[in-house]
Formats: sequence, structure tokens, C-alpha cells
Amino acid sequence: MSEPNHCGQVGHEHGFDEVNPLAERRTRWVVILTAVTMVVELLAGWWYGSMALLADGWHMSSHVIALGLSVAAYALARRLRHDVRFAFGTWKIEVLGGYTSALLLAGVVLMMGYECVTRLMRPVPIAYDQALLVATLGLLVNLVSAWMLAGAARGPAHAHGVGHAHGTGHSHHHADLNLRSAYIHVAADAVTSLLAIGALAGGKFLHLTWLDAGVGLFGSAVVAAWAVSLLRSTGRLLLDADMDAPIVAEIRHAVRDSPVPAVLEDLHVWRVGKGRYACILSVTATTPATPAYFRSLLRVHPELVHVTVEVNPPAVA
Repeated sequence: MSEPNHCGQVGHEHGFDEVNPLAERRTRWVVILTAVTMVVELLAGWWYGSMALLADGWHMSSHVIALGLSVAAYALARRLRHDVRFAFGTWKIEVLGGYTSALLLAGVVLMMGYECVTRLMRPVPIAYDQALLVATLGLLVNLVSAWMLAGAARGPAHAHGVGHAHGTGHSHHHADLNLRSAYIHVAADAVTSLLAIGALAGGKFLHLTWLDAGVGLFGSAVVAAWAVSLLRSTGRLLLDADMDAPIVAEIRHAVRDSPVPAVLEDLHVWRVGKGRYACILSVTATTPATPAYFRSLLRVHPELVHVTVEVNPPAVA
């Protein structure tokens, strides 16, 4: 026999997939700031004949696309939040946005690497004064954008419709991966701008013309590491690879230490929101017990927002 347990709101109006309005609003402003800076760099590069500025402007354009994708993911998740086709809400739209942004970031790394190697082999003249001025402007914009996104990440926690107290004595990380992807894009731009300033200064004052491309290669490696990290974290969620999460061991311990002797036959746990999980478990009880009893054992875990329990009698020899 089995019974589903829905914690939170009724039907498909899930409280655990709520869109963070502060993150969406600030990401939108970051898109605008980045787009304006991109236009300034492209126009300045064309006007002053600086290939360095043009390259950085086109590089920034890829981040505008990726950040715009993050905003679109927030908007789509909010718009479809009550769509009955989504069995566990629309949170994974944000995760998919983060994953796609990571793919775009990987593409940016490849383009940056190719451009840097090309310039090491065939250096081009650089208008150092103009390039330094615009690179500094780009760095300031990126720092402001990073501050805005970091503030959204530290914003007030949202109510998730769960009224249980957590009794396990530890906390779980509730990451907004769509916001993280936007932050990584901005941080990548800030790092490349900072490295570009150092390389341009070295070229202007020390006549080390190779620094521009050499430092660019180093920056590409740093951005590549961020892209791989984001691909791993979002990819795991899209593939429901959460059976190594701490909550899984806690469920196993709850059944094993139950006053009613029972054997956990089957368990499936996957994430359906920021730090929120659904699970299906099948147990064999040696004495009569109901699904409600085993659900009561898990009520100390507010991160379990959708629990389905199947209780089977022991096999008859």
C-alpha cells in the first residue's frame, strides 16, 4: 500500500520552486550595464583602430547573450510556474539556463584561446592609452555587476511552504545555479579585464608586447575551470544525480533505526528546488505499519517536500 505526501502548497503551485525576484531584477540590470559597456568598447575599438578593444567587445557580447539567457530563464520559470505540465515545478528551467550559460562560457574560452595563440604568432599594434582607459571602465562595470549579483545571493531567504523544524543539526546549501552562472560570467569578465589592464600596462611601460596574449591565455584557463565547475553542478541536477546527497543517508538511517523493524527495499531521491527534494521509498515491514508512520519519521527533514511511501508485508515462504 502506498500514499503520497505533499509538503507545501497544493497541486502544482509549489512553494519550493519560487523565483528569486531580487536575483531576476539585478541580473536584468547587469545585462543592461554589460550591453552598454560592450557597445562602448566596440565603438571605441573601431574609432581608435584597436583590435584589443574590438576583441574584448565581442568577447563581452557573448556574456551579454549568456546573461540575457539567465534573465529569460527566470522569466520563463515564473511564467510557467503554475503550468500543470511541470510535475515538480519549473526550477529546472533555471538550472538549464545555468547549464547553457556554462556551455557558452566554454565557447568563449575556446575563442579567447584561439585569439591569444594567433596574436602570439602574429602580434598586432595596440593603442595602449585608449585600450587602458576602456579596459578600466570595463573592470569598474564588472565590479559593480558582481556586487549587485552577490547582494542578490545574500538576499532574504524565501518561504518554501514548509513548516517543520529541522532536527538534524546541520544545514544544506540552497544554491541558485542560474544566479551563479550569471555571477561567473561577470567574474570572468572582471578577471579578463584586470589581466588585460596588467598586460596593457606591461606592454606600454615595459614594452613587453607578448603580455597581452600571454596573460589572455592564463585568463582563459581560469575561466575554463569555472565553466567546467558550473557544467558539473548543473549537469548533475539535470540528470537527477543526487543519490550521494546527505539527505539520502538520513532517510536510510531513519528507516534502519525505526522502532518498527523494516527493510528499505528501494529508494529514489532527486532535487526539485533550491535545497528541496522529492523521494520514493519502498519498505518491507515485519510488523503492521502504514505509509503515514514512515512519513512521520521523515518530517524532521523540511527539505523533503514530496514523499511517496510504499509498505510491503514480508514475503511468505
